[in-house]
Amino acid sequence: MLYIVGLGLGDEKDITVKGLEAPESVKSRERICLEHIDPEALHGKKILLADREMVESDLNAILKDADWINVAFLVVGDPYGSAATTHTDLVLRAKELDIRVTSIHNASIVSAIGCCGLQLYNHGQTISIVFFSDNWRPDSFCDKIKQNRAIKLHTLCLLDIKVKEHMSRIGTPDQRIICGTLQELLEADFGEPLHSLVLAGEMHFLEADILKTFAINVDTFNQYAQVSDH
Repeated sequence: MLYIVGLGLGDEKDITVKGLEAPESVKSRERICLEHIDPEALHGKKILLADREMVESDLNAILKDADWINVAFLVVGDPYGSAATTHTDLVLRAKELDIRVTSIHNASIVSAIGCCGLQLYNHGQTISIVFFSDNWRPDSFCDKIKQNRAIKLHTLCLLDIKVKEHMSRIGTPDQRIICGTLQELLEADFGEPLHSLVLAGEMHFLEADILKTFAINVDTFNQYAQVSDH
């Protein structure tokens, strides 16, 4: 059995009771594959760190023997919170191998991002922005930003993570929300990862009132914000 378990947004303590304590729980599963978190935090269990490269190119390492032992794949947020292609590929591959799959859900940045004041139903397509390398600089996300802007919707940008970076921010006591122009944000201190970026479209006046409380410069906000009165 393959269990895909959401870890939530803060740290290992955000895992749900169902994910941790249910029969055949994380504590009792024979192999645990971890997308991102301190592996020493999970009750002394032996952990296989599964970074983006492994999930995208070596699914067999995660699914090995999952047809007769219990394997837990732990993911940041919710297994399908951003409809991650890599997680969907894992489910499809498991089904091809006649491996049963159980998903255990948790909080996701897709819903928690509402804490900045921008209403969820005014968001368009969510995009991912990955780390560029010398020979890989994908820019397909730009078209989706343009499409969202054309219909005045906000864009949630999920910024790539590296395994071994400290997990923090939204959903933690020291979360930080900063509003500004791209130029202003270049100089802002966001603290440690995880980070997300929202490109605001046209805002309802209540959205603008809340978002303004996080502004680096209120005058700049008033100058550039697109605000509707209804």
